[in-house]
Amino acid sequence: MFGGKMTSVGKKLIRRRVVDLSSEDTRFARCLSTLDLIALGVGSTLGAGVYVLAGEVAKEMAGPSIVLCFLVAALSSVLAGLCYAEFGARVPKTGSAYLYSYVTVGEIWAFTTGWNLILSYVIGTASVARAWSAAFDNIIGNHISTFFMNKTTVHLPGVLAERPDFFALILIGLLTALLAFGVSESALVNKIFTAVNLVVLGFIIIAGFVKGDIKNWQLSEDYINRSYLDIGKKAFGSGGFVPFGLEGILTGAATCFYAFVGFDCIATTGEEARNPQRSIPIGIIVSLLICFVAYFGVSAALTLMVPYFLLNKESSLPEAFKAVGWEPARYAVAVGSLCALSTSLLGSMFPMPRVIYAMAEDGLLFKFLSGINSRTKTPLSATITSGLLAAVMAFLLDLKDLVDLMSIGTLLAYSLVAVCVLILRYQSGQLNSPKAIEMLELNGNEEERVIMNPTVTPASAQQKEMLSLATLFNPPTDTPTTLSGRIVYVCVSVIATLITVICVVLTLKVTALKDASVGWIAALVLLLVALLIPTIIVWRQPQSNARLNFKVPFLPLLPIFSIFINILLMVQLSAGTWVRFAIWMAVGFTIYFGYGIRNSMEGKNAEEPCATVEKPLHHPGLDVGPGAAAI
Repeated sequence: MFGGKMTSVGKKLIRRRVVDLSSEDTRFARCLSTLDLIALGVGSTLGAGVYVLAGEVAKEMAGPSIVLCFLVAALSSVLAGLCYAEFGARVPKTGSAYLYSYVTVGEIWAFTTGWNLILSYVIGTASVARAWSAAFDNIIGNHISTFFMNKTTVHLPGVLAERPDFFALILIGLLTALLAFGVSESALVNKIFTAVNLVVLGFIIIAGFVKGDIKNWQLSEDYINRSYLDIGKKAFGSGGFVPFGLEGILTGAATCFYAFVGFDCIATTGEEARNPQRSIPIGIIVSLLICFVAYFGVSAALTLMVPYFLLNKESSLPEAFKAVGWEPARYAVAVGSLCALSTSLLGSMFPMPRVIYAMAEDGLLFKFLSGINSRTKTPLSATITSGLLAAVMAFLLDLKDLVDLMSIGTLLAYSLVAVCVLILRYQSGQLNSPKAIEMLELNGNEEERVIMNPTVTPASAQQKEMLSLATLFNPPTDTPTTLSGRIVYVCVSVIATLITVICVVLTLKVTALKDASVGWIAALVLLLVALLIPTIIVWRQPQSNARLNFKVPFLPLLPIFSIFINILLMVQLSAGTWVRFAIWMAVGFTIYFGYGIRNSMEGKNAEEPCATVEKPLHHPGLDVGPGAAAI
C-alpha cells in the first residue's frame, strides 16, 4: 500500500504538460513586433553593467584582453540563446523555461525552474531599483541620501539596509503601474530608453577609437612597474595585450557571462508577439549580437583611452574621458547609465508576472494570480503582487548577499532548457495541429503521414522494438521511436549527472589538478570517457524531422556544452548562496506539496475520465520512471 502511494506521488511529480498548438487563441493582446522583442532583449541585457563591469574586469582580471572575455562570454550565452530560440519556435506560449521544462521533464522540475525564475526576477528588480536610486542621487550631489541618513535608520547588518530607499519604492510603483496599463505602452517606453542608451554607447565607442592610442594595448612590464612606483602598488600582470594570461581571460569571461543574462525575458512573450515562432528566435539571436558589439566596443574604447592598470573601477568611463580631456562627456555617460538602468529594470519586471501567471494558470501557484484584465490584457494580479514584493525588498533589504541567488535561478533555467532541447529533438511525438494531421490521415500517403506525425509508424516498422547493443549504436529506423526516445531520456540523465560530478571535481580539486596529481587526473579522464559513451549513443539516435522556424545546430554537442558551462558557473558559487537557495526551495516545496500538487490542472485533466485530450507533446508511451525523467 505504501509502495503504491509512493508510485502515485512519483507519477504526479513527473507528469508532463500537454500543449494544444492547433489554436492561437490567447487571453493576452498580440501586439509585439520583432523590433519590440529585440528592444526588450537589448534593454534587459545591456544594463548598467556596460558602464561599470568593463573597468573592473579590465583592471583586475584581463587588461586589454577583456575584449576576448566578452567574446568567450557571448559565445557561451549564445549556446543558451540558441536553445531558447528553438523552444520559442516550438512552443510559442507564455512561461519561458518554466513551460519548456513542464512539457519535457515533468512537473517538479518545472516548479523548481519557475520558482527560481521568480526569485531571480524579484531580486533583479529590487537591486536595479536601488542602483537607479543611487545613480540618480549621485548625479544630483547625494542630497537624497544625506536627507534620509539623518532622519531614518533601520540598519541590521546582512539583512536590512542602512536606510529605507523611498526613491526605489516609488520607481518600482511607477513601473508596476506602466506594466499593468498595457504591453504596447511598456514596449514603447522601453524602445525609447534603449535607443538613447545605444546612441550614448555609440558615442562612447566612436570617441574611444578617436581619442585612443593603440600603444595602450602594447605596454611593457617595465613601463607598468615604473608607473606603479608612482602610485605605490604592485605591478598588475606582465603587460601586452594579455597581461594576466589565459587564466585571466577565463576568469574575466566567467564574470562577463552575467553581463549577457536577461535575453530570456523575450521567451515569456510567446502569447503577446504577433508571430512568436518567427519573432522569438530572431529577437534572442539579434539582441545577443547587438549586446556583444556594444560590450566589445566599449571595453576596447576604454582600454585604448587609458592604460588598463590606471582605470578607476568605480567610474571608469567618466575618468577615462577626463584623462583624454573630454570631461563634459561624463554627462552623456550619466544619461546613458540611467537609461540603461531603466530598461534593465523594465526587463526584470516584464517577465516576472508572466511566469507567475503561467504557474498559477497551471494550478501550481494560487489561482487568483492567473487573472487577466479584460481591458489592458495584462496579468494584473500577478503584476501587482510581484511589484509589491520587489518594492518591499528594494525599500528595506540589503541585497548584496542576495544577488548571487539570481545566478542560480538563471543558470538552472539555462541548463534545463538545454536538457529539454536535447530530449525533445529525439522524441517521436511532435507539436503538430491535430487538424493538420487529421487532413493528412484522410488525404496523405503513408510517407507524408510518417514525416508530419512520426507517432504513425510505417507498416514495415511495426514489429516490436527490442533494446540491444545494436539499437544503442545503430538504430534500425531513420525516425524517432518510443524506444529511441526512452534511450535518449536515460542517456541525458546520465550526461547531466556526470557533468555535475566533473564540474565539482574541477572546482574543488583545481589545485591537485594543477599540481599534476595522478589520482585526480586519472579520475577526471575516466569521467570524461564515461561522458563520451552516452553522448555517442544520443548522437546515433534518429532525430525528429519536424519542420521548425529555428533549430539548434550541432546536436548533441551544443546543448551538452551549454549544460557544462552553466553547471560549472553554478558550482563556483559560495556555500552561503547554496544555503539561501535551500531555504528558498524549502518555502517553494511547502507551497507545491501543500497546494500545487493537488490543484495541478494537468492532474485534474488526467482524472477526468471523459476529458477531451489535447494533442500531447510526447508520445503516450514515453512516460518513463522517475529515475529516467529526473535530470
